[in-house]
Amino acid sequence: MPRALIFYHYFYPDDVASATHFSDLATGLANRGWDVTAMPCNRGCRDESRTYFAAEEWRGVRIRRVWRPQLRQASSIGRVLNAAWMIARWSMAALTLRPAPDVVVVGTDPILSVLVARFWKFFRPETRIVHWCFDLYPEAAVADGFLKPGGLVHRIVNRLVRPAYRCCDLVADIGSCMRHRLSAWVQPSKSITLTPWALAEPARPLQSDPAERAGLFGNARLALMYSGTLGRAHVYEDVLALARLLRERDIKLVFSVRGNCAEKLEEAVSESDSNISFCPFASAASLERRLSAADVHIVTLHPDWTGLVVPSKFFGAIAAGRPVLFAGSRESAIAQWIERYQLGWVLTADNLQAVAREITAYMNQPLERARMQQHCHQVYRRHFSKDHVLDAFDHRLRELLDIGEAVPVVDLKEVGRI
Repeated sequence: MPRALIFYHYFYPDDVASATHFSDLATGLANRGWDVTAMPCNRGCRDESRTYFAAEEWRGVRIRRVWRPQLRQASSIGRVLNAAWMIARWSMAALTLRPAPDVVVVGTDPILSVLVARFWKFFRPETRIVHWCFDLYPEAAVADGFLKPGGLVHRIVNRLVRPAYRCCDLVADIGSCMRHRLSAWVQPSKSITLTPWALAEPARPLQSDPAERAGLFGNARLALMYSGTLGRAHVYEDVLALARLLRERDIKLVFSVRGNCAEKLEEAVSESDSNISFCPFASAASLERRLSAADVHIVTLHPDWTGLVVPSKFFGAIAAGRPVLFAGSRESAIAQWIERYQLGWVLTADNLQAVAREITAYMNQPLERARMQQHCHQVYRRHFSKDHVLDAFDHRLRELLDIGEAVPVVDLKEVGRI
């Protein structure tokens, strides 16, 4: 039974999205014949005062939590110190852990976690190192305003991080735009695209809840929704401009947002924007009902963040059977998936009028809307579902170890290409 060790800051029972993905990865590998141990911190993600048991067994996974000081992850200094603490403790595990794992999977929380690769490769050269890259550092820290581009700290971090990427036996990105940025550091033979899956995977396209839809959109014939975080990585100006073009066309846009740019968005919406409104953030229990109410889901990404992150809202939308209106660069993996698989619209400042016409035409075609819901759901199941990605993950890890398959081999050509 091959042994896998997973390093990620947060884990079950935390419900933050990335922690759920790494928890699912752990249980998915365990179900596919791996001996899996996870080493998250012992603190809650949203509440550092909350602590979890140091050791427990969960769904076939051993959880061995690392004690961490109660430092606020939301503060800059707390975030840096938490990262240093976890990286140091994970690196020390290379000296103390017996027996040694066959594979170590490292995520991107806390920041710069990939530095663990250098220590493990030096002391445990027989262990394969895999980095599942959700956010690209230090570039994401520069885009976020945390580091000055070209400054001393940025240059120092780059000198530390680039060799760490090269120490990895496999780097799994989450989109072609991220792979392009990583190509200067990672050989193509050591790269694969493994996307995060939707947290809710309905068996069929979600049917709209009439009460939820009426409460959010009234009698609008077409319902557009942005649901999720709105931070520095996101944009909203082109979305507002489009909504204003659609103001007289019985199309309504609802924002269900939180984040450090939510207040700026509310200030940008005026009283004349009669087809734009806001609603409270949905709880996990009511998320499916909320997502089902919209006909089109909106995803945005600032062009400067292209390749640094890939918004997970995209996967949730198409899993629910809803097309996506994406505002961002055409170089983004999301834009390329939308155009390749015909999953919606890519919005830029140059095509506002054209997209407004297409959205209006879509409103007037109920049969096309029904067909599109089925199509989006089928594309998700075929290319982005949890089972599809976990099968690919399992297959590639076994390739690293040159061991046989525990499950049928999936076709990786499609996964590696997207």
